[in-house]
Amino acid sequence: MEVSAMEEALPKATARWKGGLRTIPFIISNEIFEKVATFGLTANMILYLTERYLMSSAVATVVLYFWNAISNFLPIFGAVLADSRLGRFRVIALGSCVSLFGMCLLCLTAILPVYKKTPECAAGSGCVVRPWQLPLLFTSFALMSLGSGGIRPCTLAFGADQLDKRDNSAKNVRTLQTFFNWYYTVLGLSIVFAATVIVYIQQARGWVVGFAVPVVLMVTALTLFLLGSPFYVKVAANRSVIIGFVQVLVASYKNRHEPLPPETADSSSFYNKAGCKPRTPTNKLRYLNRACVLRNPGKEVSPEGAACDPWRLCTVQQVEDTKAVIRVLPIWSTGIMPGVIVGQQMFPTLQAKTMERTVGKMEIPAASFGVFAILTLTVWVAVYDRVLVRPLSRLTGHARGLSLRQRMGAGLALFAVAMAVAAHTESVRRAAAIAQELRDPVHPDPVHMSAMKLVPQHCLTGLAEGLNLIGQIEFYYSEFPKTMSSIGVSLLALGLGFGAVLGSTIVGVIHLGTGWLPSNLNRGHYDYYYLVLAVLCAANVVYFVVCGWAYGEEGQNRVVAADAAAGEDDQEEEHKAVII
Repeated sequence: MEVSAMEEALPKATARWKGGLRTIPFIISNEIFEKVATFGLTANMILYLTERYLMSSAVATVVLYFWNAISNFLPIFGAVLADSRLGRFRVIALGSCVSLFGMCLLCLTAILPVYKKTPECAAGSGCVVRPWQLPLLFTSFALMSLGSGGIRPCTLAFGADQLDKRDNSAKNVRTLQTFFNWYYTVLGLSIVFAATVIVYIQQARGWVVGFAVPVVLMVTALTLFLLGSPFYVKVAANRSVIIGFVQVLVASYKNRHEPLPPETADSSSFYNKAGCKPRTPTNKLRYLNRACVLRNPGKEVSPEGAACDPWRLCTVQQVEDTKAVIRVLPIWSTGIMPGVIVGQQMFPTLQAKTMERTVGKMEIPAASFGVFAILTLTVWVAVYDRVLVRPLSRLTGHARGLSLRQRMGAGLALFAVAMAVAAHTESVRRAAAIAQELRDPVHPDPVHMSAMKLVPQHCLTGLAEGLNLIGQIEFYYSEFPKTMSSIGVSLLALGLGFGAVLGSTIVGVIHLGTGWLPSNLNRGHYDYYYLVLAVLCAANVVYFVVCGWAYGEEGQNRVVAADAAAGEDDQEEEHKAVII
């Protein structure tokens, strides 16, 4: 089994002492406090923008969609930085610091005055926002997005690094699935806390106190994460992952006129990294195999075993990594529509604000109704992991119970159902508002309809997320090698980012072209907007079925890292992370 020079220099006892369950509390605690802080800020942001900055609901929604998009695009760059340069530990620490600074700036926007002092503004109309307020607000958004770009793609993979032996045994699959499920269970509970307690503080004590509490929580998250540093397994960064993708595409194009060896050719016909177990590339996407074919080893490979021109000759590992990314792209693209649904939770908050929210003597904050989606997701993953997996695995033969494609497809179908239910609920709410003659007032009274009517659509959305989004993460993590773990996990965030861009486009087109989305919900047709989303989600389900059929059996195309391939015959060995 191949072992790096750094590993050989370390005592074996040290390797055994690093990682394991002892590190999980530090990682999970950091994620809990970070999520409470982040979600505590974003859950109520639609009201902050519409009430404090007097933005219209459509404009505020587009702003938040773009903030969401940037927050989901940046993780791919954080993943590249982690996998190719700094490693996950450093990227998480840096991201936490940057995010903390952004939260401090956001808190500052609540402390400083928003409007110029003019007689018109004192009279309650014609207020003008101070010129530095919006740049300060958007800078805080940008810094929090930049910080989340380092935290989001790395935390889950960093936790899995502490446990994963990277073999295909049923025990290892089960261990990772349990970690993934309980990770999201604890994460869900932290978001529940944020959507209730933090949102309540913002409503009861004001924006300054409501934004200061997340700052304190973020400081706590960063402290806990750094305290666990001596115990972590820190996988060394691979400096050629992303460049390797480009090199494979360029090399295969340069060699497009060169003949391919027969399918029965052995590993001697292909270029493998020195010191790694020789292997042959797969026959799928065979065109790319031209990038790793050896035609004149004496001229193409140096005496040290390196390619003389890496833009014409790549390793088999590089080719297989590139194939893995290309092959998942169609299935990945089906995750864009869930990004639209997950990102449009601003409108349900505005709906809840127009409805009766009193339960007993307590008024539920409008932004807290999203907690039902998180509770449903949390209950689902707990019940699925502890109750349903074993009987389902006996029926299906899958260690995970349902296959990943079955879970992802069911989640996509539930997104469509959730939007259809949302359209019906909004139609009933609007009819009730018109019956109460609340269509014309600028600040209408609440509709005589309980906001609890919004709960079914939130529960369906939460169940859809539990099936589809968690299924996506498991799918990427299981199909990619360890050196690409962060990039694989960040594909989910990238899909959600494109979903946010698509969602902002849909809102903009509908708002400008139809007038369905005015600031006064009672004058609009938000139910038609939800129907448009339901139709798009239904079409996405059909598209997913086609993509799943084209992909083939899951788990059969898993790419193994070159260094791991050398030891795949000995699954009893410790997993070979380089400890730094």
